[in-house]
Amino acid sequence: MRADRLLSMLLLLQAHGRLTSRELARRLEVSERTVHRDMEALSAARVPVLALRGSRGGWQLDEGWRTQVPGLDEAELRALLMAQPRVIGDPRLAAAADRAMGKLLAALPASLREQAASIRQRLYVDSSDWRGTVEDVSLLPIVQDAVARDRKLKIRYRKAGKEVSERMVDPLGLVAKGSVWYLVAHTSQGFRTFRVSRIEEATVLDRPSKRPRDFNLAEQWHSSTNEFRKGWTRVEVTLRAEPGVAREILTWRNAKTLTRSDEEGWITLRLGFETEGQARFVVLGFGPRIEVLEPAGLKEQVAADVAAMMRRIRGSAQPANPPFDL
Repeated sequence: MRADRLLSMLLLLQAHGRLTSRELARRLEVSERTVHRDMEALSAARVPVLALRGSRGGWQLDEGWRTQVPGLDEAELRALLMAQPRVIGDPRLAAAADRAMGKLLAALPASLREQAASIRQRLYVDSSDWRGTVEDVSLLPIVQDAVARDRKLKIRYRKAGKEVSERMVDPLGLVAKGSVWYLVAHTSQGFRTFRVSRIEEATVLDRPSKRPRDFNLAEQWHSSTNEFRKGWTRVEVTLRAEPGVAREILTWRNAKTLTRSDEEGWITLRLGFETEGQARFVVLGFGPRIEVLEPAGLKEQVAADVAAMMRRIRGSAQPANPPFDL
């Protein structure tokens, strides 16, 4: 609804000070023409909104003007409570967020407080994976401090291959992907993304960081993740599997079903793997309940692996010193 959009526009300007038509259009998912029409409507309603020209121009509210934010409705309350503090991961950060949530809920009317209590009793977020592991984000408050205050950050970073190096970075923003936190920063080699759990040491320096003009965190994240995905080696594989195996595969990997069911009831699937080794691992894990149709090289390699395993099994089954000389 337009009234909700106008309120969102006011809150965005109040929070950010000045935003361009392009930025408002992106955040509100409307056209720039709609933004201009909404600004005219706000001005006609005597809201002191100013249009500033030039390269650093945009829209902003008159200094000192503030809107009174209405209370939360039920949908907004449910959405807020779905963002449970536990998704942060680190116990100390979750505790601080839980305290903040408690203060916010205490300010609600009695009827909404009762609803909030009911919703929280029916929602639990477990941030650990099935192996019980949790990301170590104990240094997240230090990183967040550097991001918030635009200060250079000195980090000791461990790569996936265990290589450790020291970096001096200009922190630009934090991204949460699932339960994993990433730091987006500018370095001497350009933009880089660091996994917070791999930062072993972090020191905020009393030196201002350099923030590129017109930097957009969401756009940079999408750009870097797209480049990362392009670097994956893709191997297209056609498999024939029992119905139960096919259903299991479809729960954790996108696949194209080529044949629903053949004369034996098996299903043919086509799917992609990052490497041929990954495809072999999956196929061998399902044993005789799956077979490779394409590519031929993978089919031959799986057959060779099975033959090698059978030779090893037969060899280990023979006693070292047979009791009879046949």
